[in-house]
Amino acid sequence: MRVSAVVFDLGGVLTESPITKFAAYEAEAGLPEGLIVRLNSTDPHTNAWARFERNELDVAGFSAAFEAEAAAAGHRVDAARVLEALRGELRVEMVAAVRRLREAGLPLALLSNNVAPMERTGALGELLALFDAVVESSTEGVRKPEPEIYRRALTRLSEAVGRAVEPHHCAYLDDLGINLKPARSLGMHTIKVVEPGAALAELSALVGFRLDGDA
Repeated sequence: MRVSAVVFDLGGVLTESPITKFAAYEAEAGLPEGLIVRLNSTDPHTNAWARFERNELDVAGFSAAFEAEAAAAGHRVDAARVLEALRGELRVEMVAAVRRLREAGLPLALLSNNVAPMERTGALGELLALFDAVVESSTEGVRKPEPEIYRRALTRLSEAVGRAVEPHHCAYLDDLGINLKPARSLGMHTIKVVEPGAALAELSALVGFRLDGDA
């Protein structure tokens, strides 16, 4: 079945995943492998990370809360180093795919959990300009995997293009399974991004034209 609209996550989809940098910091600091992800997955709706992405905590508040959570788990973590890992480089092949989708006229939305509104400058600004709608947890006060933010993304996209974008006509790409489940429950076609080429092959099949490699 072909889809006629696409919603993308940012981190780990259009940019390199911060998990690689998390792992590098853990190795450098002598922390258990996967500790940061485990902390972020514990009490996922109420932990420091969740509150930060809903803009309920500022940087100082997040740092104190996150480091306290790490301490409760028996480890000393520098929250500043964790935040540094969020700045991932854009994935050239994914950005090229977004451009091809834009040229084909498909409605496009970006749905991101983040800790501050994204700057509309430089390479990121050029990327954001390709989307009809950009929905950020830090400005919405809700975050993935809360179902409301997916509904808002579809509503904003529908408003931007002047017609209803139905969930079953929309593909959603994310690197985290927990964030795909609510989208799938709404009726969206979901793609878990592990390796960009494989994800683009799946998306190509859904939209009906090549996005992986030469068009």
